Amino acid sequence: MIDLRTLREDPDRLRASQRARGEDDSVVETLLDLDSRRRGALSRFETLRAEQKSIGKTVSRASGDEKAALLDRAKDLAAQVKSAESEAEKLAGELDNLLYTVPNLVEEGAPAGGEDDFVLIEEVGEKPSFDFEPKDHLELGELLGAIDMERGAKVSGSRFFFLRGVGARLQLGLLNMAMQQAIEAGFIPMIPPVLVKPESMKGTGFLGEHASEVYHLPEDDLFLVGTSEVPMAAYHADEILDGGSLPYRYAGWSTCFRREAGSYGKDTRGIIRVHQFDKVEMFSYTRPEDAHEEHLRLLDWEKEMLAKVELPYRVIDIAGGDLGVSAARKFDCEAWLPTQGQYREVTSTSNCTGFQARRLAVRYRDKDGKPQHVATLNGTLATTRWIAAILENHQQADGSVVVPKALRPYVGLDVLEPVK
Repeated sequence: MIDLRTLREDPDRLRASQRARGEDDSVVETLLDLDSRRRGALSRFETLRAEQKSIGKTVSRASGDEKAALLDRAKDLAAQVKSAESEAEKLAGELDNLLYTVPNLVEEGAPAGGEDDFVLIEEVGEKPSFDFEPKDHLELGELLGAIDMERGAKVSGSRFFFLRGVGARLQLGLLNMAMQQAIEAGFIPMIPPVLVKPESMKGTGFLGEHASEVYHLPEDDLFLVGTSEVPMAAYHADEILDGGSLPYRYAGWSTCFRREAGSYGKDTRGIIRVHQFDKVEMFSYTRPEDAHEEHLRLLDWEKEMLAKVELPYRVIDIAGGDLGVSAARKFDCEAWLPTQGQYREVTSTSNCTGFQARRLAVRYRDKDGKPQHVATLNGTLATTRWIAAILENHQQADGSVVVPKALRPYVGLDVLEPVK
């Protein structure tokens, strides 16, 4: 959630952020009013409580009419204290509920606008030129015996698939290479749980407006994660971290689940938009003042992975109106898909500042020993979707696919050949 101190000291910053996201900025006035009333009720409670304690100490020394008057006053104060406490708690609850609906403050410098208003940062690599009609990733996957959508649908329904043979080897090799890169960069490898409690999902900002995207198991009140960002963000919930050891960096390998609600008719062919996929996700806990530079480091590690698989790609700065609830700034890397004639997202890295840490109570001690909220950041290092771009960009006329040189030791093949 947003910092109440920022709300009080610089409400115009939140107003501007809301407008940049295309959200209603009148929520700022409501928040300020609730915060003021809550603090007033709390002050009244504390004043009345102090008087109640003072009278309690003098009653035993009083006698006669004075004692009777003090007892009457104590009784009256007890009712007022209870009422003031109830009012403060009620207003605190209303304030918290509203704060949970307000997205993170957009970082200064992020583009304004919506989905199509991103800013191009750079284009890297040369798009392939074919002297034959290129096949799309699904046709190639079927020729290679790598992707089986038909049986995936038979077994589980639409937007499910089997990776088999070289398809399975390609995914395992890709994710192993990503994990090895993360380890060499100092990340701690993790295999996190993919079922989490509601407070973990809510704390990372994936409920609320994103609830329709999430699979829920009501009998157990657990949620299937759409990214290992969720369990890794909640890993240190309610903890105070060692400030001298920051940043804490983790790389989580997990299966991810997304309902893809509202995507009817979009990317129905192949493995671009599916309900289940695997991913290696980087996650960092750092000091707030170091978050911007950490964000750029995560982006550099993503670009390093894309260079290893020899994909042409571009980097874009996502506009405020297209940011997720938790992100203050987000960069996407989009790989070129020849048969679609367009770039498609393959990685994303977000700076969530202290937004998730406040919800999950993740703090560190500063140089004065005072607890402060950390900043959290995340970034995709590799995912199943990359297979589509690898197959299409490295295909040959006979339907075979050249394995990128850096990936060959992890796949165990130089070329993926069509099955007989």
